[in-house]
This record gives sequence, C-alpha cells and structure tokens, in this order.
Amino acid sequence: MTAPRDDHAWISLFLEAQAAELDASENTRLAYGRDLKAAAEYLGRQGKTFAEATQADIEAYLVRCDAEGLARATRARRLSSLRQLYRFAFEEGWRGDNPAIRITGPGKSKALPKTLTVEEVSALIAAAGAGPEAVRNTCLLEVLYATGMRVSELVSLPVSAARGDPQVLLIRGKGDKERLVPLSPAARTALTEWLKIRDGDEADRRAQGDAPSRYLFPSTSKAGHLTRHRVFGLLKDLAVAAGVSPAKVTPHTLRHAFATHLLEGGADLRVIQTLLGHADIVTTEIYTHVVDERLRELVLRHHPLAKPA
Repeated sequence: MTAPRDDHAWISLFLEAQAAELDASENTRLAYGRDLKAAAEYLGRQGKTFAEATQADIEAYLVRCDAEGLARATRARRLSSLRQLYRFAFEEGWRGDNPAIRITGPGKSKALPKTLTVEEVSALIAAAGAGPEAVRNTCLLEVLYATGMRVSELVSLPVSAARGDPQVLLIRGKGDKERLVPLSPAARTALTEWLKIRDGDEADRRAQGDAPSRYLFPSTSKAGHLTRHRVFGLLKDLAVAAGVSPAKVTPHTLRHAFATHLLEGGADLRVIQTLLGHADIVTTEIYTHVVDERLRELVLRHHPLAKPA
C-alpha cells in the first residue's frame, strides 16, 4: 500500500484504524494524536518525515524530550505512541521496518499513587454544602468514592443506569468492557436526591422545547454532559472549602482512595481488580505498596524504638 503523502495523513489514518479496529476511546486517540503531532513537529524541524525517520532520529527526539524536562512517564508514552504508529505502518506496507522497535524506553516512574485518607474524603463530601449544585456535587463525590470509577466513566454515565434505586451500577469502561460495581447506602441516597433535582430541571427544559438529556450529569457542553475538566475544577474548589490541599485532590485520587481503603479494610485484591476494571492484576498490586508504605510511616511515627534518641 502506498504511504500517505505527509505526516498529518499518517496520524489521521492511524487514529482512524485505532477507532475502527481496536475500538480505542476518544481519550486514547487524543493522547496518541498529541504525542505523534509533537514527534512530527520535531522531525519536521530536522527536515525529516515519519516515512524517512531512522532509529537515530527517534533516539535524538527522545533525548530532546528529556532535555525539555518532560517526565519519564511522558517520554515513555511518546515512545510507545511512535512504536504503535510504526507497527501500523509496517503492517500497511508504508515502511519495510519499524525504526522505534529496538529503542529502550525510559520506563515508568515507580512513584506510588497519591491517595486521600478517610477523613479527607469525609471533609470533601461535607464541604459540598447545600442547594441544587451542592446536591449534584455530593452525588459526584459519593458515587466516585463508592465505586472507584474513572471520571470519564462517571460523566458519561447514562441516567437510565441510576433509575430505580439500584444497588449496583453497570459501567462501560476502557475497551468498551462492562463491569458491575456496588453502591454504598450513602451513594444511593445521594443519587436519589440528585435525580429529584435533575428530573425537575429536565422537565423545565422539555417545557421550553429542548430535547431531554440521556446523561446522569447533563450540561450545555458539546458532549452533553459534565466534562472531565469541569469535575476536576469542582474538586479543587471543594478541597479549598474542606481545608484539604488542592494538590492532593483529583478525580483519580478518589479512585485511588477507593482502592486503598478497600485493601486496608481487608478486601481481596482480585475483587478490587474487578471493581476498578483493571485488565491485569499487576496494575492493582500497586495499592499493596501504598498500604505497606502507610504502615511503615505509622510504625516510624508511633513506635518508641523508631524515634531518634
């Protein structure tokens, strides 16, 4: 097959294939697109294209990324994106080789995931306050913490999944895989309260001739639901109100808190893997290190023989 005419076409066709053949999510495709665009811009400044780049060119690009101060995880992801692109190009006959396949990446950081204490989560929920928006924010927090959902899964959750006071939620996650997660009593109560307000707002919209929303958390965004960035901002505001460091609070730290607190409570690691939707148990095992680190800190802080003389 004839190779595309330029790097932009290489990226476009690659992303189309990711969507059609591998059912890659929009977020995954956006990440690939950003990484490959950055690589194309670098190669362009060197007078090269994806079709002409050698292993030495890609190694020089990674050195440049390091010199720019990019995190190790970011550099590893950019190399992975190039490997995927060139593997696709080789399979399509655009190139007879994969110049990125023999390059050793920087590896990912072994830093433990940031999490929150039970007290900090409780403070965030208490900081939601009162009023319609507060009811929505309380529901967001309770459901995120009760289920360990990714924020992208939460904001795209259809309202039909929350009807009838469910004891579990059916979640469609990465790779379009479905899983069931149980809801805590507090999360079920928060859902019920939010649905009353949400349905009242939707009735007003229909009365004005607007189409009803299919999402649990509707908004006027292009997607029709709250965006990830909006939820990120809401959590930062709640952190300030709760007296918790905003640097610690993101949708993903609530996911980490869900897993860590379950493990501390004695939950089986395989169960946590299923609830989080992890394809590999190795990904879930990082939480055992979080718990071990907390226990170590506890001993060093309180054991009399651990204190300096």
